[in-house]
Amino acid sequence: MLSQRLREARKRKKLTQEDLAKKLKTTKGTVSNYENGYSTPSNELLKDLADILDVTTDYLLGRTNKEKEPESKLPVLNSKDERDIAKKLEAIINDLEGDTSLAFDGEPMDDNTRELVLAQIESNLRLAKQLAKKKFTPKKYQKE
Repeated sequence: MLSQRLREARKRKKLTQEDLAKKLKTTKGTVSNYENGYSTPSNELLKDLADILDVTTDYLLGRTNKEKEPESKLPVLNSKDERDIAKKLEAIINDLEGDTSLAFDGEPMDDNTRELVLAQIESNLRLAKQLAKKKFTPKKYQKE
């Protein structure tokens, strides 16, 4: 599976075995051995191959048929968005102050768990802001 997918991905990128070997800092014979199944690249070299060929290591190894994971198309948050998130998070933290505000099964949460919950809340606020920006930004202003 690896040998076949490696050859196909190399050809799609319009690279010769020699071109790929130069990028990997190895020999054409080594690349040929990989493509013919005579040898297998190390994990580090496999990662380099995937990066050069713009595919995932899982694709090369036959674990998935997806060549590349889809990139996130969520908008980037600007400084105003960051301030809004910080304000909302601060308000939530103030509401949760006190020993009895955060509890699970009747037991108050320890400081470590409390920090994890707050980190998750912040992450959700960021995601909500990004989804709202994506949904409510007119298409002509969206960056591709």
